[in-house]
Amino acid sequence: MRHLLSAAVVLLTVSLAGAASPPRTEPVAVREAAAAVVVPGKWPDPFRESERTLSGPPTRLRVPAAGIDTALERLHLGADGELVPPTGNDRAGWYADGTAPGDVGPAVLAGHVDSRRGPAVFFRLKELRPGDTVEVTRGDEQVRFTVTGSAWYPKSRFPAARVYGPTPDRQLRLITCGGSFDRGARSYRENLVVYAVAG
Repeated sequence: MRHLLSAAVVLLTVSLAGAASPPRTEPVAVREAAAAVVVPGKWPDPFRESERTLSGPPTRLRVPAAGIDTALERLHLGADGELVPPTGNDRAGWYADGTAPGDVGPAVLAGHVDSRRGPAVFFRLKELRPGDTVEVTRGDEQVRFTVTGSAWYPKSRFPAARVYGPTPDRQLRLITCGGSFDRGARSYRENLVVYAVAG
């Protein structure tokens, strides 16, 4: 089951519309009433996780609440413009031509939901709830994300701009197939997208 590139990324046979690269920002000027002292613009924010410079590709994904612990392989678009799915049902992959997990923007990870043999790596993705933790290994670093929500989208009306559009911070999309099964096309009619943010 594959989805057209214009519709978006999906697993098994779901396609990926390219992920966008978002902008970066940073301002600030705080004034003290009595002394009228201007605080430097690079003042640290204690409520925000400090940004780290990460290197190397993501190599592993762990999602304790869904029992997911898998190596990650690089995924690319094929000659037909569709995302080539992971080689096996027991591992997920990341769209290597888009944002890497931990960089600013929406990183995309995809995996199979099942096969003729039974459940696959993202079979329990639907169990995730806001607040659940997602961990991605990148180099010597563990990048932690927190689930903010999830949504089911018909493949025929996949909101590519919402899923793959620019973000001002580090975000993650976990995508798989699901919903009702079209036996004639041998494909699920919907995609499940789990949204998560770093921190």
